[in-house]
Amino acid sequence: MSNATKNNSENVLNKLEKLKIVKIIRDALVNIIPVLIIGAFALIIKSFPVGAYQSFIETFAGGFIYKLAEAIYSATFGVLSVYMTYSITISYMRLNEDYEASSGGACIATLVSFFILSGVYLEDFSIDCLGAKSVFLAIITGLVASWLYCKLDRFFRQRRLKAYSAGADRIFNRMLQTILPIVIVTSLFGLINTIIILIANENSARELLASIANSMFSFGDVGFFKGFLFVLLSSVLWFFGIHGSDTLEGVMQTYFSPGVLENQASVMAGEAPTNILTKEFFDCFVLIGGCGTTISLLLAIIIFSKNSARRNMGYTAAIPMIFNINELMVFGLPIIFNPIMLIPFLATPLVCYSLSYASIATGIVPMITNEVEWTTPIILGGYTATGSVNGAILQVVNVIVGVLIYAPFVRILDKYSTKEMQDGFSDFMSYYLDNEQDLANIKLTELNNVYGEMAREISSDLKNSLAKLVVLYYQPQYSYDGTCIGAEALLRCPHPAYGILYPPLVIKLAQEGGYLIELERMVFVKAMEEHPMFIQKYGEDAKLSINVTATTVLSPEYIHFLKEYNDIEPFAGRNICLEITEQETLTLNDDTIKALKSIKEMGVLLAIDDFSMGQTSINYLKNNLFDVIKLDGSLVKGLLEEENCREIISSITQLADALSLSVLAEYVETEEHREELHDIGCDCYQGYLYSKAEPLKE
Repeated sequence: MSNATKNNSENVLNKLEKLKIVKIIRDALVNIIPVLIIGAFALIIKSFPVGAYQSFIETFAGGFIYKLAEAIYSATFGVLSVYMTYSITISYMRLNEDYEASSGGACIATLVSFFILSGVYLEDFSIDCLGAKSVFLAIITGLVASWLYCKLDRFFRQRRLKAYSAGADRIFNRMLQTILPIVIVTSLFGLINTIIILIANENSARELLASIANSMFSFGDVGFFKGFLFVLLSSVLWFFGIHGSDTLEGVMQTYFSPGVLENQASVMAGEAPTNILTKEFFDCFVLIGGCGTTISLLLAIIIFSKNSARRNMGYTAAIPMIFNINELMVFGLPIIFNPIMLIPFLATPLVCYSLSYASIATGIVPMITNEVEWTTPIILGGYTATGSVNGAILQVVNVIVGVLIYAPFVRILDKYSTKEMQDGFSDFMSYYLDNEQDLANIKLTELNNVYGEMAREISSDLKNSLAKLVVLYYQPQYSYDGTCIGAEALLRCPHPAYGILYPPLVIKLAQEGGYLIELERMVFVKAMEEHPMFIQKYGEDAKLSINVTATTVLSPEYIHFLKEYNDIEPFAGRNICLEITEQETLTLNDDTIKALKSIKEMGVLLAIDDFSMGQTSINYLKNNLFDVIKLDGSLVKGLLEEENCREIISSITQLADALSLSVLAEYVETEEHREELHDIGCDCYQGYLYSKAEPLKE
């Protein structure tokens, strides 16, 4: 493939990935994964293809196990399209820019519209019509009805057409406002359904889809090309969320299912069987693991994918797929509406079909003469259907060929998933940095939007892998004469997907998640573990500064932790300095003073970060609690341009001299900065003039 062709393909995929409709469908599919998992395992329990097992579950305790599995299956897979309609609506409303529109009203409008199109009003309506076979109808209905509802809702709100009920609460009044959009949306879908019935002479839109598909097979004999078309059309339908097997069930029963019975009759009559294409042929040799020969995709993911979430999903889907139940893979990966998976999803079953047809036609594999349940696992199914080991070998060959077809596309999927994740994280960080001050008093993890979802994901990753993600970088500190006087240990959290996380974000998420003290204890322990190497690098007199938030340093839990550590390895004489950073203002009351004094009595030095001439900062100096003052970074950054910054720093250094305190300036990036600070009495520095923060070994 030329670079130009590759770039054009990537551009097309990028554009598809960014389409709002694709994002809505993807989110909706993710939302119903719990339903798919529960339903898949319920189906395995009730359909496990062993006669003795089936007899047991149908008779034990009056068939309690079977009835329970059947109930769970019916409540999940049995009404899957209903869940999809609801999920599409919620996903659409979440990504919709008009946040005033009512999600409750939209859900009612889409569900009623879907039930109309599915033919729920018909006398011969079966609950089976609400299962996977109507998922495509659910997706289309959810998208169109949600869009139409939002347009109508906005139209009426802009014209102040409001409905109120005296004495009713706000929520009830808001629901009254949704009635008119709901009535219009459902009426329009009812009209569409009526037109379909009158023009197409079908009972519902769902039946129309099946009739169109079945009409494509009304010509020609049963042979290679009719079977090829069947596999191709079934896969295409599945890709667009239409249950291909159910939609084409009439085709299967008319043209292919009788084949195995005819073969059996030929054998009984002492004649050679002649029908290659049977239902068992498709179940055992083409739909291995389900539509798309997805057991090959499962193995390709486990072997070749580096995406941990995708591999975990593969492991979860593995057990159902052994029994050819692949809805979790089809909807959870997802395969449907996924442009990257279109080619292998169509090509793999077609290649397997062709190989299998040729193998049986040439006599390498015997004709199929035995009926086999569609849930029969690979190898056993091939052997049972043909009565030959060659049948089992053919299944294995097909799976291997399928893995080779899927493998490069799995790698492409990894690439685009990584890019999608990084783009989402980049948007999240832009939002956070642009609004950092405003978000100080807002819980990121409680935001009901994509930023809140990202915050919850990162917070969960941090909490679950805290020990692995706590890494320290060190930024050295120098005196004016060029002597290294110590270094500050700085927290760095290398996330496996997003790289090193912004430290203030880590602290905020840890605080919201309730594991800030645990995190800062780990930082301290890590710094102390590396202290011998630190001394070896910087010398015995070097001061090791370790950051801790004001909230944590005053907590009884953290102070108790320090005392226990001090009992084992005393801090006295080791030049350990706790640098207190303020996520919240440090209130100097009697309890605070007592806590800080208890820390100092252990031999730990205390430094106050971001010191300025404000009233709060000055209060910190009254009780002789601190040993080091670190200048507010904004003062150092503005030193060369603003005279006021120079005067404030000069006042601080004079005050510090009088109180026998050390003053250290951060963000010293040029020699001009250093010389200016020296002129006004500050002779300790930290910043890029000397070094950026680096791992200790570097």
